[in-house]
Amino acid sequence: MNEPTPIIRAATHLWCAALLLIVPVAAAAQPTATAPATADYIVALVNGEPIAASEVRARLARIEAPTNVAATERAALPRQVLQQLIDEKVLLQFAADSGIRVDDTAVDAAEAEVARRNGLSVAQLRARLPQAGLTLNTFRANLRNELMLQRLREREESQVRVSETEIDAYLRQHQGSADPADTVLELAQVLIPVPENASTDEEARARQEAEEVARRARTGEDFAALARRYSRSPEASAGGRMGLRRADRYPSLFWEAVRDLRAGEIAGPLRSGAGWHVLQVVTKRDASLPDPTVTQTRVRHILLRATDEAAQRAAVARLQALRERIVTGQTTFEAAAREVSEDASAREGGALGWAAPGVFVPEFEQAMERLAPGQVSSPVVSRFGVHLIEVLERREVQRSPRELREAVRALLRQQKADEAFAEQLRELRGRAYIEYREPPP
Repeated sequence: MNEPTPIIRAATHLWCAALLLIVPVAAAAQPTATAPATADYIVALVNGEPIAASEVRARLARIEAPTNVAATERAALPRQVLQQLIDEKVLLQFAADSGIRVDDTAVDAAEAEVARRNGLSVAQLRARLPQAGLTLNTFRANLRNELMLQRLREREESQVRVSETEIDAYLRQHQGSADPADTVLELAQVLIPVPENASTDEEARARQEAEEVARRARTGEDFAALARRYSRSPEASAGGRMGLRRADRYPSLFWEAVRDLRAGEIAGPLRSGAGWHVLQVVTKRDASLPDPTVTQTRVRHILLRATDEAAQRAAVARLQALRERIVTGQTTFEAAAREVSEDASAREGGALGWAAPGVFVPEFEQAMERLAPGQVSSPVVSRFGVHLIEVLERREVQRSPRELREAVRALLRQQKADEAFAEQLRELRGRAYIEYREPPP
């Protein structure tokens, strides 16, 4: 029995199906020495269920391998794709046996979202499927399978628990790293240049100016304003900020000066070949820790509850019509929410306030993250019903200590879920009967 390949998370993401629409069909139509590209045959059986050569070709068409890949690696790609398809087949069988079901309404919503992400209507999307070598039935089957895998993973993740002790241990392990390769750093600088053949007086004046900038920065004056006024570096107009990167990608002179400093503290003046530098530490953290800032979204929604597939279908149709009225200016989102939403937020015009990542259920959050401020989503199906979502604005805020711990909890939960999911796949493959037939194309 072959060892299963590591589960490729992209294969369990719903929207990887959208990639099929932008990959040239010709990529999957190269003839082989043993069979024409149009021939189809069984390459493997998984507990009696076949995997066809056409499935391998279709997946290969979605892979954009770098042009510099060695011939031996490129030749191994069909076999790797087959192993991925076997993994997915095993997981889909397990999901079905576990009672996970995906109804047509959820597939309809997924199809509408793929169309939206490609800038198409559903009718236009369907018209283009043959160009990607797909029938409508095959495309919808792919979406249904991806939704099943997504729900299987979400179910496994919901069973993972992370203790406070584990969070404490992770923070102790990763705080205060002295290795620049493990440190994420953003610096801001004020550069006072010194000409290559500067006189003693020019050197002294530049140093004096840099020392004055450093003094003012250390007494609490706004560093960005100082950079805009005094710095002659290219990033002066951005307040001197040089961008977030690994610390070993900054000059060693800078890292040695700030390695023992905390965010907000000042280093310098430092002399380099370019002149005198005054540095401020904007961000400094271990690369394994969550970002100390988080993007919050101010969002509102309209919810129609649905207890069965027929009710979901009706809710999707009703909200789609309502969305058309909103985007064409016939009504406002706030007024529509007050009128029809079945959520407690209806009296507030659907307002849900400012939300950090992880607050909402995955279906809602994924749709919300894809919206720009001012955009209204297509109907989104979640466990609570069917939603219309509007993003109002976004902002970056500093995490509180409690929020940082919750971000670490989410990170550890993800790691544990990955390990549990991979172990589950190994067990399922170990119990599965896998029969290889013809080599994959």
